[in-house]
Amino acid sequence: MSRHRSNRQSVLRPRRLAAPPLRFFLPVTLLITLLVLLVLRGMANNEVFHDERIAISVDKTTVPRSVLDGGPVVDARGAHNDKPVSYTIPEKTVVLSFDDGPSPQWTPKILKVLQDHHIHADFFVTGAMTIRNPKLIRQVIADGNEIGVHTFTHADMALHSTTRLTWELGETQLALAGVAGVHSSLFRPPYSSTADALDDWSWPVTQDAGKDGYLVSFIDKDTDDWKRPGVDAIVGAAMPKWAGQGEMILLHDAGGNRSQTLAALPIIIEKLQAEGYQFKTIGEALGIRATTPVSGYDLWAGKVFLWCTTFSVRALPYLVVLLAVVGVLVFSRFGLMLLLSIMHVVRTRRRSFRWGDGTPVTEPATVIVPAYNEQECITNTLLSLAQSRHPIEVIVVDDGSTDDTAAIVEQLALPMVRLVRQPNSGKPAALNTGIAHASHDIIVMMDGDTVFEPSTVEELVQPFADPEVGAVAGNAKVGNRDTLIGAWQHIEYVMGFNLDRRMYDVLRCMPTIPGAVGAFRREALEQAGGMSDDTLAEDTDITMAMHRGGWRVVYAEKARAWTEAPGSMSQLWSQRYRWSYGTMQAMWKHRHAVLERGPAGRFGRVGLPFVALFMVVTPLLAPMIDISMLYGVIFVDAGKTLAAWFAVMALQGFCAWWSFRLDREKPWHLISLPLQQVVYRQLMYMVLLQSWITALTGGRLRWQKLRRTGEVGLPIQES
Repeated sequence: MSRHRSNRQSVLRPRRLAAPPLRFFLPVTLLITLLVLLVLRGMANNEVFHDERIAISVDKTTVPRSVLDGGPVVDARGAHNDKPVSYTIPEKTVVLSFDDGPSPQWTPKILKVLQDHHIHADFFVTGAMTIRNPKLIRQVIADGNEIGVHTFTHADMALHSTTRLTWELGETQLALAGVAGVHSSLFRPPYSSTADALDDWSWPVTQDAGKDGYLVSFIDKDTDDWKRPGVDAIVGAAMPKWAGQGEMILLHDAGGNRSQTLAALPIIIEKLQAEGYQFKTIGEALGIRATTPVSGYDLWAGKVFLWCTTFSVRALPYLVVLLAVVGVLVFSRFGLMLLLSIMHVVRTRRRSFRWGDGTPVTEPATVIVPAYNEQECITNTLLSLAQSRHPIEVIVVDDGSTDDTAAIVEQLALPMVRLVRQPNSGKPAALNTGIAHASHDIIVMMDGDTVFEPSTVEELVQPFADPEVGAVAGNAKVGNRDTLIGAWQHIEYVMGFNLDRRMYDVLRCMPTIPGAVGAFRREALEQAGGMSDDTLAEDTDITMAMHRGGWRVVYAEKARAWTEAPGSMSQLWSQRYRWSYGTMQAMWKHRHAVLERGPAGRFGRVGLPFVALFMVVTPLLAPMIDISMLYGVIFVDAGKTLAAWFAVMALQGFCAWWSFRLDREKPWHLISLPLQQVVYRQLMYMVLLQSWITALTGGRLRWQKLRRTGEVGLPIQES
């Protein structure tokens, strides 16, 4: 009874949600960081959230008459929010205000004019320009001028929510704190003019800004200098309507060619001074403190924001160049694969093509099957070999299996099969044991979960008619392709592996003979020292060793083998992690081939760079394309960005269709190609990043046995 009660409690006990695997944390963090950097750079360049729309309204039913008839400075803060107060500029006083800056071209020149006349002004700056020109902000303040907030992106706030307004003001204050250690209580809405121009759309912006503690500064005189009407027109527009009237004048120090503004400014100052006017800032004119220093959290938050944004502005151009390099590499690879695959097909499929002297290879071959806990698959593997049209002996090396693998082999009692047992020592040791027991000079290696077609061995051994050939890579195909993961891997095997192998064959720098289907000349194996356990990619290791030994490695497209691909994302991760890490190990082991002569040097100077670029570097950087696409869709131009992305997808689709056509595969699996490209790219990025971390930290990855189901039956013919 107690046992049942315990079971009941375990069923009812709430489960804890599993935490995301640690291996996902760093890659996802880097991708998010890259997106954040793009956004920060876009904000600084006024690309993110950019909006040039202008609200148009004529109704003024909600604007208090005291505001419409009052001065240019509106106080809707705190106690004044329900009954706003307007302030006018005192008589014989002028406030010069400059919008949209600072500009590295025009602001320093305007500051020089102000210094020469010993006067101060107000500069209403945008957050984007503040981030890009921090020294100018500090110079504006150091010269005794005042800073006001003009939003971050110069968008018309009447068209946006209160949340957007709060964000625009807050980000600009962050920028000011980071750049100069100050906050400003002055705000001028973009596209605003005189107070009597306020309407039912723009008035709520003033109210909301007042709730946030801002004095909203409008103008008395708009010079329209941004229209470049001429120096005389700008000067005339700045003059008061009647003698002695105080006024706030609007000019611009950024946003275009301000040469007319610069020429008109000293004339305005001198004419008004001649009439007895004084020039003051808003704070000086109204007797308030508009700019206050910040410290503590606000100061450091601003500095962090400035550092991050500055870093993004300076670093992103290099990343853009890197992205362009990735794009060139990807397109170059596509073009090279298409061209060389055509050359390979033309060469191998013409009727006159023969290996060596043209004599068919009929001598028997030894097929080695390393097996560790392969009870689900070993029967189909051996029965497929029993149908071989080429004379073979089969050596099954049971590598200390703990299941019924060895018993099943013995029960089958196939005459050409020999079972060799050894303690668990790993796949390379099992293959070396098989080589030691082999009776023939041509040795075929396959995995214990793989199924051969009757013609596979026959096709695999024919290239050995050429005495220069030391090894042959077969055509590995996915047997369990009916699931989504299986379909993705089917596309990868046909397009990513076999199309690549045609290219590498033509270039004579084949980097890998697949463990599922490969053949070797015994002499070449012995010269290379057999299968090594120095890396986790013993197939890549031995292939590179053969190149360095002067042997030629070729591809036999008709030597097909059907293998069981991983059935889950976690198993796929384990497999690709081992492959990626093992490939890096093999590249490092054979790095000296770059300096060698002859065939070894050819592989070192052609094959190794290809492997490094297309199997390590490009997949590691490829997620930048997806992040840039996401950024472009959200912040730049969704139509053009998606059009470019679909153009790339169309090119990939064509390459995939071509590779399927070459392999005589039905193309309906390509329907999952777009999703495969997005998901696989992130998966390969994470796998490669983890492999890099493992390699750089000196970690040692252990062999990871994948769980098999035995789904792949006797030879499957889809072609």
